[in-house]
Amino acid sequence: MSRNLFVTGTGTEIGKTYVAGLIVKTLHDAGMDVAYYKAAMSGNDRRPDGTLIPGDALFVKEFAQLSQSLASMCPYVYENAVSPHLASRIEGHPVRMEVVEETFHAVSRKHDYVVVEGSGGITCPISWDEERIQLEDIVRKLQLPSIMVADAGLGTINSVVLTYAYMKQKELPLKGIFFNNFHRGDVMEEDNRRMCEKMTGLPVLSCIAKGDNELPGLPAEKLAALFA
Repeated sequence: MSRNLFVTGTGTEIGKTYVAGLIVKTLHDAGMDVAYYKAAMSGNDRRPDGTLIPGDALFVKEFAQLSQSLASMCPYVYENAVSPHLASRIEGHPVRMEVVEETFHAVSRKHDYVVVEGSGGITCPISWDEERIQLEDIVRKLQLPSIMVADAGLGTINSVVLTYAYMKQKELPLKGIFFNNFHRGDVMEEDNRRMCEKMTGLPVLSCIAKGDNELPGLPAEKLAALFA
C-alpha cells in the first residue's frame, strides 16, 4: 500500500492543482513511483464524443508526465463549475463514499506514493442529498495527512488561520503550508509568510512563484517524508 498526502486549500482557485502537480512531478522526476487521485472534479469540458475530460487530472498527468491512466485518477467527473454536491444534483451520479474508498485503494495498491487533491476548501460538501459527505470526511476515512495551499497575497493570514483552526478542531493532521503566487522580497508577502507560521505553528514548506516547474526549497527526499 502507498504512502499518501492530501492537498487542501484555503478556498477554490488558489492553485491546489498546480501545487499537486508540482508535488507529483518532484517525486516522479526523482524516480519515485507516484500517482494522483481526486475523488470529485467539477467544471470540466467535453470531448467531441460527449465524454467529460477530467481537467485537473489531465493537467497533472501531462505536467508530471505520468503513465497513470486518467480513468484511475478521478471516479466522479462533472461538467458544471460548482461544488460537487450541486453538480451531482444537476447532472446525477452522486458521490458515494464506498466508491471513493474502492477507487482510492485501487490506486494505492499499485503505487508507492499517492497525492490526493481536494475540491475547494476543507469544508466543501462533496455529496449532500443522497449521502452527506464533506471533504473532511474523505480525509478522515482515508486517514490522510494534509498540506495546505494558500495564495501568498492580501487576506491570506485570515484564511490560513481559519483553515488551520478548523482542521485542528476536527483532528485532521496538517504538515505545513505551501504559498502560491509568491513574490520573493515583497514586504507584505514575506510578512504573510512569517505571520502564518507564528499564528499556526506550521512551517511554510515552499514559496512558489508563477511558472515554477519545481518546488523551491523542498527536494524530493524532504517532500516524500511528508507522506504517511
